[in-house]
Amino acid sequence: MSCIQTIADYGLRSIGIGERLLPRSDFTMCQQFTLIGSGMIWNLYFGILALLAGFFLATTLAVAKNSDRAIFRKPAEWFIFLFRGSPLFIQFFLAYEAFAMLPRAGFPILGITVATDWITRAWAGALIVLFFNTSAYAAEIFYGALRSVPKGDMEAADAYGMTGWTKFRRVTWPTMLRLGWPSYTNEAIFLFHATTLVFFSGFPAFRQEGDALYYAKYFADKTFNPFIPYPIAAFYFILLTLCVIAVFGVINRRLNRHLPQESRKRFRFRPQIIR
Repeated sequence: MSCIQTIADYGLRSIGIGERLLPRSDFTMCQQFTLIGSGMIWNLYFGILALLAGFFLATTLAVAKNSDRAIFRKPAEWFIFLFRGSPLFIQFFLAYEAFAMLPRAGFPILGITVATDWITRAWAGALIVLFFNTSAYAAEIFYGALRSVPKGDMEAADAYGMTGWTKFRRVTWPTMLRLGWPSYTNEAIFLFHATTLVFFSGFPAFRQEGDALYYAKYFADKTFNPFIPYPIAAFYFILLTLCVIAVFGVINRRLNRHLPQESRKRFRFRPQIIR
């Protein structure tokens, strides 16, 4: 079988398109690169959706935590502390057990029975956990940036007669993003790396259509050689990291487009070794 045929057969296998049976013997490098790359589709799915939805929830939480009213501030503080204070791995297991305890027959709502078994699948349940986790971390980043907005910017907005939503939309929020974006980039990178934990969580893969680590472990178990499939998976994540840095770097330059070229801070990648 040629490499092109292998890509055609297994390139989209992780989403149910192509060959259903995995190769059993005589594994080639092309097969390993193709299947592990196919599994990256799920890692991208988890990371992109959790990041996009988490961005808006994180902004809301940061604003709520910065509020003078306890009715908004306290729930935001508790939410952030809960998801930042507990390990993500534990959150996966607790969430799966909680979702599994829901009645499989579904809940009656307005006389209509709504099924709940879908939430125990990785595509839904694991995504919810990643969404809440990244929202909590990003909210703390944005909260710190919100507290660091220069008073001069706020006074200038007041001088122009801006109040309420207009002031937040045109001054506070853009400045908050500009200050917090480098740290938020690190959070985005960590989130994509954290998608590998879905494989170890209780959320099952559907019909052997797993993520990159699922296929890497499959080849490692079959060949008794972990030094080929796992470096391939790492290679894909390194490429993904470079893509995230490039995209977020473009956004960072966009956020700082009003600053003189010499006063713009150079965008640097600083990985979080310990979290």
